[in-house]
Amino acid sequence: MSVEQVQQAYGSVADLYIELFGASRHVPADDLALIGRHLSGRPGAVLDLGCGPGHITGYLRSLGADARGIDVVPEFIAHARATHPSVEFQVGSMDDLDVADHSVAGILAYYSLIHLPPEELDGVLAEFRRVMAPAGRLVVGFFDGDEVSAFDHKVVTAYRWPVDEMSKRLARAGFTEVERLQRPADETQRAQAAIAAIAADR
Repeated sequence: MSVEQVQQAYGSVADLYIELFGASRHVPADDLALIGRHLSGRPGAVLDLGCGPGHITGYLRSLGADARGIDVVPEFIAHARATHPSVEFQVGSMDDLDVADHSVAGILAYYSLIHLPPEELDGVLAEFRRVMAPAGRLVVGFFDGDEVSAFDHKVVTAYRWPVDEMSKRLARAGFTEVERLQRPADETQRAQAAIAAIAADR
């Protein structure tokens, strides 16, 4: 799954996606609380990578974080800039960040890693670690599963990750898990998970 494929797939449904998901009220309250606990109240920039319409970036700004959004989909960035004019948003890819080494206090990757082929995850997490300041915080949200496996996401192919396996990948990249959340599947949603981690000493 290439960046261009993801960009085109989301661009083609951007208006519908924004209508259905483009506000913080659509985010589970326990996820918002986890994000707030780990990414607000910290000096330094917080990057919302794969920020989509910018709703969680705006939420973080409302908590006082110096949050900035990056996404590959120009339609999302245009909406985010219009909706949150005081927040910095830019088109860009998380696998090659135009950010100095060890310069950010936190990163949010909320369901923005789900379209990465499994063999590409380690490289992206290494890029996160490169830009993260000592003791910086990372929060990732993703679809949970018993094994790493692809499924037919409504927009474009996505992947499930067992929580323990995601935690191992984070550790391999230099992050130590400090908190996790899991929600089982029900009649309306797939199993979901989120992990908060801290940049470990090197």
